Amino acid sequence: MKYRSILLLGAPGAGKGTQGKMLAGLPGFYHSSSGDIFRALDHDSDMGRTFLHYSNRGELVPDEFTVDLWKHHMKDQERAGKFNPATDLLILDGIPRNVAQARMLDDTVDVARVIYLQCQDMNKMVQRLKGRALKENRVDDANEHVIRNRLEVYAKSTEPLLNHYPPEKLTRVEATQTPDEVHREILKAVEPLKAADRQHVH
Repeated sequence: MKYRSILLLGAPGAGKGTQGKMLAGLPGFYHSSSGDIFRALDHDSDMGRTFLHYSNRGELVPDEFTVDLWKHHMKDQERAGKFNPATDLLILDGIPRNVAQARMLDDTVDVARVIYLQCQDMNKMVQRLKGRALKENRVDDANEHVIRNRLEVYAKSTEPLLNHYPPEKLTRVEATQTPDEVHREILKAVEPLKAADRQHVH
């Protein structure tokens, strides 16, 4: 059974984590953040050591490793009863990161809607990430050179995902609005999916 999913796309600092958590507070939504999964890895495990090997060099973790780790994690969540694929809409945040990962996930994930948190003003993103770095003590976000590099990597590898999924599944939301305004627009886009799920269940 494929996981019915909403994919949150957007540059670093666009607010994917914030919106994922807001949606996860509603019944019938499950938020899966690949960043949280990586950060929660036991550094003494095989997977934890592999992750550190790449992250300590500032390199992206290979696609196969990322997708395998994510699939393991989701199976664990199912077994623990925290995620029910029959009734929950899965919110994907940080995965897939590129078209190759999207293809690897095609057998597991049915993306029903792509929410693209777009921002034309990159300087706003840089300021947002710097603010977040101070608030959340994320050292990697405090350096402007690192931030701009991450935004470039995003544009090269993640933006092509917008063309991977059918255009009718895409909803664009302006990311520079307040979190509440962004949330309202996202709810408008995903409410029909939940309504269809409810009919499906009855």
